Amino acid sequence: MSQVLNAEALSERLAAGEAVLFPTDTLPALACAPSVAPLLWRLKRRPPDKPLILMGADLGQLVELLGVPWHSEWLEQAHRCWPGATTLVLPIAGPLVQVLNPGGASLGLRVPAAPLACDLLRRSGPLATTSANPSGASPAIDADQAAAAFPGLALLAPRPWPPGSGSPSRVLAWREPADSALEPWQVLRPGPIENDRAARRALEGGEPRC
Repeated sequence: MSQVLNAEALSERLAAGEAVLFPTDTLPALACAPSVAPLLWRLKRRPPDKPLILMGADLGQLVELLGVPWHSEWLEQAHRCWPGATTLVLPIAGPLVQVLNPGGASLGLRVPAAPLACDLLRRSGPLATTSANPSGASPAIDADQAAAAFPGLALLAPRPWPPGSGSPSRVLAWREPADSALEPWQVLRPGPIENDRAARRALEGGEPRC
């Protein structure tokens, strides 16, 4: 049976190089420290040409870890969409990108609108993440399904987990446009935005959604 541990104990497991399971505002996450990211591909029985997502507790945590200058447009979009169900794919280079997206030149980043997840991420630091399912299977939508898919991995307490949207995050990718009049953000995958900061602002004050 999978152990159910609080955020402090689970962060210790992560520091020791283990993979763990925790809830987000979309789907449950299978996660580990970026330094042992290949573990996730092995667990999922998935080829490494499918990139992982770097998830953080807040924007500052991600900026600090990546250590690269962020364009003002990236920061503006991050402030509009995070915390929330949007993954931003940015053209960031460096060793961490090669670990999470081998052979690629971009990295997917997200700050979830899930208090339990963010508490863990503040303790552990940003984590390599993916959906909690073997390759080709439907993603888990709750703790029971995640534990069944990956028996033996520790789960974040308490159970049951708060329900997420049940759908993957929306994915926006930055592309330098050849024509400055073109929209540089491309929607690679539509998804739920009800939890996005921009959506909440739109409901509260009429600000356009991202």
